[in-house]
Amino acid sequence: MNPSVPETTSRPVVSVVAPAYNEEAVLPAFHKRLVAVFDGLDCDLEIVYVNDGSRDGTIAVLHALRAQDPRVTLVDLSRNFGKEIAMTAGFDHACGDAVVVIDTDLQDPPELIPEMIRLWRQGYDVVYAQRTAREGESWFKKATASAFYRLIQRMSRVRIPEDTGDYRLMSRRAVDALVQLREQHRFMKGLFAWVGFPSVALPYRRDARFAGETKWNYWKLWNFALEGITSFTTIPLRLASYLGLAISLFAFAYAAWIVYKTLVFGEDVRGYPSLMVVVLLLGGIQLASLGIIGEYLGRMFNETKQRPLYFTQAVAPSTHALARRADSA
Repeated sequence: MNPSVPETTSRPVVSVVAPAYNEEAVLPAFHKRLVAVFDGLDCDLEIVYVNDGSRDGTIAVLHALRAQDPRVTLVDLSRNFGKEIAMTAGFDHACGDAVVVIDTDLQDPPELIPEMIRLWRQGYDVVYAQRTAREGESWFKKATASAFYRLIQRMSRVRIPEDTGDYRLMSRRAVDALVQLREQHRFMKGLFAWVGFPSVALPYRRDARFAGETKWNYWKLWNFALEGITSFTTIPLRLASYLGLAISLFAFAYAAWIVYKTLVFGEDVRGYPSLMVVVLLLGGIQLASLGIIGEYLGRMFNETKQRPLYFTQAVAPSTHALARRADSA
């Protein structure tokens, strides 16, 4: 028996979690392609759209999609909380036996989902799409993304697959484990890997964005990388300690040499430039180390508040969600 697939004679329900922030231009095309993928599958579809505080007409488009398709669950967040928390809200409201998370910009093709479902039925709890190519992105973005994944792979104790985004299928038990993790600073790629369970990669070519503009500028990507590193490794703190120890030993040895040279050979009052270099070097290293410590301390401060991850303005459940609530009641 495959423990990740429920024992039932009815058709399994697959929930698709799709966060949306200012995506009114692409949502109709995304919904059409997604529905077409499931038309030939022997499973039922639930689509969980999460409106992450969009400022354009996204919410109106989502209401229209739900009016014409009862399989849509609409989760409308009270403001923009960010993609990581929007995904969490989608997982909280998804009722499927398996859950697929996918961006609505159509860079990740929905046509991979049948193969994900096939691998899930073979016994894998997590089927993650691994990019072999990234169309429509600059060489600099590709290079920095590749460097980030390889860096965090070396620094973290949890194996985070390289060249892998959020696009994946997760079994019910994997999702149930994931939603128990309620930390404020959410690096989802790390959390996906942390929960474990049997996983397999599904290679694919990532397309260029279908319409609209990317929400990820380089500043946001830098903060995202910082979030990932500080969430899943304490190596920067350890490096700061080692660097401080090494410089302290060097400074002690240098001080001993200065005392020896002064006692044996004497010394004129000189060395102002070298003194300033040493002071500025040590001061810069101290400030950098304090900055690293501050990043971790700030995250501890946020976690101790224990605030809810998000608030919703409204939740409109799908027919599948209503039916499963009735069954559980």
